[in-house]
Amino acid sequence: MTFVVVLFGWIFSVCLHEFAHAIVAYCGGDTSVKDKGYLSLNPIKYADPIYSFALPVLFLVAGGIGLPGGAVYVDCNRLRSRAWQSAMSLAGPAANALLAVVIGLVLQYTDLGDGAWGPALSFLGLLQVSSVILNLLPVPMFDGFRAIEPWLPYDIREQAYRLGSNGVFFVMLALWYVPPLNAALWDTAYAAAFAIGIPLDQAFDGFTQFRFWKI
Repeated sequence: MTFVVVLFGWIFSVCLHEFAHAIVAYCGGDTSVKDKGYLSLNPIKYADPIYSFALPVLFLVAGGIGLPGGAVYVDCNRLRSRAWQSAMSLAGPAANALLAVVIGLVLQYTDLGDGAWGPALSFLGLLQVSSVILNLLPVPMFDGFRAIEPWLPYDIREQAYRLGSNGVFFVMLALWYVPPLNAALWDTAYAAAFAIGIPLDQAFDGFTQFRFWKI
């Protein structure tokens, strides 16, 4: 059950993440997102072979890291200001953070946390927290960089464009092969998850149950 709950919960969170980008972009002036079908929670509208499926699944299976994998293409030239562009970029991580808080409240104040749903929801909540932390990194292809990009000098932006999608792979390699960075990510995620009411022992149980082929 845990695998199914986490998998479909993660798909929903990806849709919510991308919907948040789209709705803020729409409010900021890019009405084309409506014509593209982004103002929905339909995962097909956000699907990308690499970023929607391959990378998120790899992160989940290998290390239980939450990497949003949607693809909303916003025409930033239509946004009314740099502030709207930054707000649009931060809306996705904010949606994940809100979902994590909601999960924490459910676990604290309902009976779901005491039953079979507890480990699944706890792990899903921890995934949301790790997703927020990853997405706020000021690295190209992550929302944290997109938020500051409008305010950067032109030459720095050009260098970042050349780095492009390699930024994601650099982060993956760093998390895999630089233990202090991996520890820093998870220490931060654990502290944040605990602060919003996600029981870490249940989250660890959920991670183990999610990777049922390892049991």
